[in-house]
Amino acid sequence: MSKLNEQRKAEEGLMSDFQEELKFREKQITDLKEELRRKDEKVSNLQKEVELIQQKIEAKIRDIELQLKTRDEIIENLQSSVKLKDDQIHTLKDSLKLKSEQVQTLDSSIKFKDEKIATLEKTIKLKEEEINRVRGNTVDKDFLNKKEMLNEELKEKLEILTGELTKADEDLEMLESENEKLRNQLALSEVSKIIDWTDVSIPKYEILKKMYEILTKALHNVTIAVPNIKDLQELYLYEVRSSVNMKISCAIDPLVAEDSELLEELESLDNISIRMYEGEDRYVLDRDGEELLFAVIGKNEDNHLVLHTRDPKHLKLFRALVMEGWLRSRKIE
Repeated sequence: MSKLNEQRKAEEGLMSDFQEELKFREKQITDLKEELRRKDEKVSNLQKEVELIQQKIEAKIRDIELQLKTRDEIIENLQSSVKLKDDQIHTLKDSLKLKSEQVQTLDSSIKFKDEKIATLEKTIKLKEEEINRVRGNTVDKDFLNKKEMLNEELKEKLEILTGELTKADEDLEMLESENEKLRNQLALSEVSKIIDWTDVSIPKYEILKKMYEILTKALHNVTIAVPNIKDLQELYLYEVRSSVNMKISCAIDPLVAEDSELLEELESLDNISIRMYEGEDRYVLDRDGEELLFAVIGKNEDNHLVLHTRDPKHLKLFRALVMEGWLRSRKIE
């Protein structure tokens, strides 16, 4: 009996030792799992840091590529600008040549009119002498009256020619003034490729004429801006293809009968959308996104800064200004 008790106690001791060993192993396993979890978390954090660094590197590469692309575009724009300035210099030279020819023509015309006036004055003098002789010889009154009527006609012709001569002098002065401006512009252009548009005179009718010319080539969509609705009459919008959608912005005074009538006529056309724009500071025509005329009204009369281009990059840059005018316009209720 005593041996059995001792054996049982020994077995219980072994069991206790085994359980203690098992608890120790379980604790080791738990500690290892916890350490493995911490390692996994650290690896995950490192992977996130690597991904973040990689994203930063890719963003930096994209930024550098964008800068390089922008520099290429700037170079291309500068090259296009140089070509445009060369064309403008050529145009100015041609214009200067034309003005010189006009001055020569006016000089010849003035010389001819001076000779004609001198001839008429001599004729009048001879007729007056003849009339005096006739009066001295007491010739009949009918003959005398005819001579006086002829004298009056000659005087009227002399006045007309004098007026034409004065007008020719004024035209000559105007041409000489324009010539001087062109010479100054040409001189500046030869020094610098950048033209100063401050005093360049481009009248309103020239701008509207060019807008009409561009408009006749429209196929799909056009955006138009003019200072006043009356200016649209110069564009003959009824001649534009019915398939062309036109967005128009301009100043409209509903209290003016002519404005109201024009608005009613334009709104009757299905392909026209018109809005109120009170800026009155520009002329714009964007044709199919392929050709643009943009004119800014200057401080002085007929002083307009005019841009006309078909260059895709010019069109892309200025399209924001074109849309800005349309978006600032108010719908007409």
